[in-house]
Amino acid sequence: MDDTSAPSPDEFAAALEVVRSQRVAVFVVAFNAESLIRDTLRRIPEALRECLTSIYVIDDSSRDETVDVARTLQAEIPNLDVFQTPYNQGYGGNQKLGYQYASRREFDIVVLLHGDGQYAPEFLPRMLAPFRDSETAAVFGSRMMVSGAARRGGMPLYKWIGNKVLTAAENRILDADLSEFHSGYRAYRVSALEQVPFQYNTNDFHFDTEIIIQLLARELRIVEVPIPTFYGDEICHVEGIPYALHCLGTAIRSRANRYHLVHHPKFDVFDSDAYVFKISPNTVHQHVVNRVVMSGERVLELGAGHGQVALTLHERGANVVAVDLTRPDVDVPFPYLAVDLDGAFSEEVLSECGGAVDTVVALDVIEHLLRPERSLREIRRTMRSGAKLVASTGNVAFLPVRFMLLLGQFNYGKKGILDLTHTRLFTVRSFCRMLEGEGFRVDSVSGFGPPIRDMVGASPLLRFLDKAAGVIARLWPGLFAYQILVEATRVDDVETLLDRTIAEQET
Repeated sequence: MDDTSAPSPDEFAAALEVVRSQRVAVFVVAFNAESLIRDTLRRIPEALRECLTSIYVIDDSSRDETVDVARTLQAEIPNLDVFQTPYNQGYGGNQKLGYQYASRREFDIVVLLHGDGQYAPEFLPRMLAPFRDSETAAVFGSRMMVSGAARRGGMPLYKWIGNKVLTAAENRILDADLSEFHSGYRAYRVSALEQVPFQYNTNDFHFDTEIIIQLLARELRIVEVPIPTFYGDEICHVEGIPYALHCLGTAIRSRANRYHLVHHPKFDVFDSDAYVFKISPNTVHQHVVNRVVMSGERVLELGAGHGQVALTLHERGANVVAVDLTRPDVDVPFPYLAVDLDGAFSEEVLSECGGAVDTVVALDVIEHLLRPERSLREIRRTMRSGAKLVASTGNVAFLPVRFMLLLGQFNYGKKGILDLTHTRLFTVRSFCRMLEGEGFRVDSVSGFGPPIRDMVGASPLLRFLDKAAGVIARLWPGLFAYQILVEATRVDDVETLLDRTIAEQET
């Protein structure tokens, strides 16, 4: 299909089918488009225009007569509404209003059209035809799908090169395969827009990139169709280099957000909250399940979650009891108690364990407790004298966190060291100091790097980085450990020691 050819009869028929069976609106963003808005609206194919549920213009506080010119067409186009923002919102901010309006009016599909005519209204049929497929979440008009077409349409060489290079970089960062990230001719299924937090996006021009990232993260289907390139009398408000840097920066931040290194609510569309059992050698989970376990050893796992650590210890011969706020959905071959670890739980646990335990495993749980010191006292009550506590936590002094703090960033997220549900943050020293204060002797501290292989991938480069991160975390856990694991021994408290001292004197 040549991108410069008009939509085919089949595309037109498909588009008519869509607009007649669904509530379809055309949303026109406008800013200082007085000389072009009339022609843009009239170029919407009449057969489609008559069937559209709505055409609405949102003028972003133009300094010219854009609003007045657009309103002169309301008698000619009865389903046309014209709005003006109370003050300038920016390109992205204007889109937020338009999509919120589409949701409020319960439209099924909304097409974004620029009021300056840069994107041909005559190609609306091509933009709408793919929505016959109910799985289509968005349709993007691409000027780059047909080789050489953008240049033939008048795209300056420097813009063509910038578009290609920037799109290639974004595809690489985001694991995407789009021919163009930077076209403003778009159509969305409104239900798809309602699945992404576009309200948090920038008000600037890279709003378009951020909404692509959100759609990709939700694994929503994006269809690209070829459109002509047109450069005429429209005024370009985009500054190329700052725009490119913003696009790359937001793509990189979204990737970092995905791996819980930084956080912003606009990227809270990646993966679920499920806790992942780590299988790579350089992880706390594998270190714990591979430690020596005596047959018949009584092991209590607190905050057991999915139960996979407890299951592995059970298979290695330990007598395991698992505890968490709720039980997992799967059956497990050992007792699993639903207990609130912020309460007085020791008596219930001791009853289920049949007495004091030999080892308590508490992986990434202590930092979630409302009062960790009080909970540690409860943990001690479940342990015999000399029993082992194996506990892990995130290291808030991890070098990237320090670096982000240097830049003024301390952003909580859905997972990781700055998990939103953490009530206490620890360094190596503060974690050990708390354990010692609550009656434990710290025997060893092990540092672990971020779980690169489990959370990012297992390419040769990533395996090398994972191993290297593990090595330096062990060498200097206070600075390079993403996660720390402490093994500690329960020592007798002062009362017990006094009793033993008196008893020894009496003998």
